Amino acid sequence: MTTNISEEIKLRPLETSDNNQIALLANNIKIWNNVRDLMPYPYSLKDADEFIEFCTNEEPTTTFAIVYKGELTGLIGLTLQRDVYRLTAEVGYWLGEPYWNKGITSKALKLILEYGFAKFDLIKIYAGVFEYNKASQRVLEKTGFKLEGVLKKSVIKNNVICDEYRYGLLKELYIV
Repeated sequence: MTTNISEEIKLRPLETSDNNQIALLANNIKIWNNVRDLMPYPYSLKDADEFIEFCTNEEPTTTFAIVYKGELTGLIGLTLQRDVYRLTAEVGYWLGEPYWNKGITSKALKLILEYGFAKFDLIKIYAGVFEYNKASQRVLEKTGFKLEGVLKKSVIKNNVICDEYRYGLLKELYIV
């Protein structure tokens, strides 16, 4: 009997003991090439410790470990927006390379959507993706996000100016 992969994936708050695994997985140029420059590279144990300390002080918790078969495989979180955007959040995530192409990110994304829409009564969750990150675009589309627009020449990564693909998902259209 095969186990459904989605039953093996959980989200949980970060713990101080996650530092080694986060540092190990995050210290990867392939991940860094697809995330904002706020995430350092090379990624050290000190970076992991500082990030975990920041996240454990979040109130409410919006950043989670993605756990597959009991092992931390990546991170996912919501950035709650303010002012006139206060019913909206941005989702961001990364997954360690050894765990790519297993359906983990799609399931983790579904879990954070359920959490965000229920806990914060959001009406919309969106994501920005670099034009060349086709894998992340597929994950978002598979999860029900729709491409809402392309922000031309709006980001710079590795000294290259590129487009950002903006995806959104309305609560009313989200099917659990």
